[in-house]
Amino acid sequence: MSEFADPAPLREPEPDTALVLRANNGDRAAFAELVGRHYDFIYRTACKWLGRRQDAEDIAQEVCVKLAAAIKSFDGRSAFTSWLYRVTMNAVRDSQRANTRRGRYHDRLAEVHPEDSPPEQEEATTSNELWAAVRSLPNQQRDAVLLVYAEEMSHAQAGEIMGCKEATVSWHIHEAKKTLRGLL
Repeated sequence: MSEFADPAPLREPEPDTALVLRANNGDRAAFAELVGRHYDFIYRTACKWLGRRQDAEDIAQEVCVKLAAAIKSFDGRSAFTSWLYRVTMNAVRDSQRANTRRGRYHDRLAEVHPEDSPPEQEEATTSNELWAAVRSLPNQQRDAVLLVYAEEMSHAQAGEIMGCKEATVSWHIHEAKKTLRGLL
């Protein structure tokens, strides 16, 4: 046997659905693997919705805590990431409603704070302004734009998450582009 021989073949990562099943049966390691695998996705999604890193971190942590109980409702009919995106969107909306009731919600064009964008980067500022304008869109248009452009999903995948047809997603994006032209 050569000293360069591969001692053990690399294994394929376990699919999310298998990890969910194991987590639902009380396997903490499987749950930890799911959270570790998808934390950045949750955070990135919340950040694009809310526009502030601190708020996104709060939401990401909240979603991970809620996930322990909510994971039992995952039925496998859609991809785990589609279900997780809906859970994250619901947490974002709940947070926005709670902040509105408490009078703490910023205006709809949430200002980007200086610590949220690198200094002296015009491109980052332009990007932040664009996402702030996207967050001001009506809910369905905003959801479609965030899913397709921020999360790089197909119109069909976005439709699955939004609970509508692919053509409806395309229409929402078309309307969003018209609105954004006026805002920007």
